[in-house]
Amino acid sequence: MQTIRVETPSARYDVVIGSGLIRTLAPRIERAIGKLPRRVFVLTSPEIWALWGEAFSASFPQPPIALFLPAGEKHKTIASVDKLLRQMISAGGDRGSLLIAFGGGIVGDVGGFLAAIFMRGIPYVQVPTTFLSQVDSSVGGKTGVNLPEGKNLVGSFHHPRAVFADIEVLGTLSDRELRAGLMESVKAGIIRDRSLVRFMEAHASDVLRRDPRALEKVIAASVRMKADVVHRDEREGGLRMILNFGHTLGHAIEQVTRYKALLHGEAVGWGMIAALYLARQRGSISSRQFERLESLIHLYGPLPPLKVRAARLVAASGADKKNIGGVRRFVLPVGIGDAGVVEDVTPAELEAAARYMLARALELHA
Repeated sequence: MQTIRVETPSARYDVVIGSGLIRTLAPRIERAIGKLPRRVFVLTSPEIWALWGEAFSASFPQPPIALFLPAGEKHKTIASVDKLLRQMISAGGDRGSLLIAFGGGIVGDVGGFLAAIFMRGIPYVQVPTTFLSQVDSSVGGKTGVNLPEGKNLVGSFHHPRAVFADIEVLGTLSDRELRAGLMESVKAGIIRDRSLVRFMEAHASDVLRRDPRALEKVIAASVRMKADVVHRDEREGGLRMILNFGHTLGHAIEQVTRYKALLHGEAVGWGMIAALYLARQRGSISSRQFERLESLIHLYGPLPPLKVRAARLVAASGADKKNIGGVRRFVLPVGIGDAGVVEDVTPAELEAAARYMLARALELHA
């Protein structure tokens, strides 16, 4: 078991990583926030609750009040938030209530947003159940929902009081979900942790067969990297933007395919390949580094096929949250283990990167 401290100007909390955490969750939460309040809500999905609800509730003196969010990006909306807020009111929720987000990244994002706006803000705890949410979305305080125009365009910064990443629950993930989540750890290594890149290259078989020690190593390294970045830049004023490596075209892929064709991590994987191509063309990484990093992405694949037009992806990327005042911002690696944000990527460059990515997808699935 490992505990990683997250410290920002507005929040301090622990991320606890280990096996069997949800079976002793209530006392762990009390150590983090004090005595449990009268009303404890848990936002989850029906599928997760069916698998783990009994174990989750076992340590609570009274079972938490379950709120359900169906799986899928199409439910990550203002309409879902409105429905859940009204359910909390009907169940007697007040300013002293606690919300626990128990699920993947969508549940975590929506749960955090609910907690941020219910009664002008209540405390919440993250209990992420997917690899992607354990290494990325549960940490850092970003919450929100989608609009038809793009991902996460409505939200707030609202940090959890604690995060409990239970490796045991990863046992019920499909191989595809696990591999998609691992793309965020590949990202973490590329942008800020060269040793994580080396570990993931050398121990791919251990990670993919779900060896607990290997998974704990990758999760802890990914969280530690993100905690350091969030500590230095809580509100995404500069450095924190590097966490969006691969996400500019990744989000565009999701939007153009209406969130139906790829998992989030898969879209980010393709987005990273496009960004690597652009970095090689600009000379911020060498051809050898490009080949090494693209091979690492495919090592944790396979990434699914892509059938979209490059021009549509470039157009969709215009709604990216990193863009300010019409300036297109793009994250590029600088060697291995470092990255920066550039503001002069032209539409032609971006389209060339998208064309390379689409050509690779066609080649791999020929």
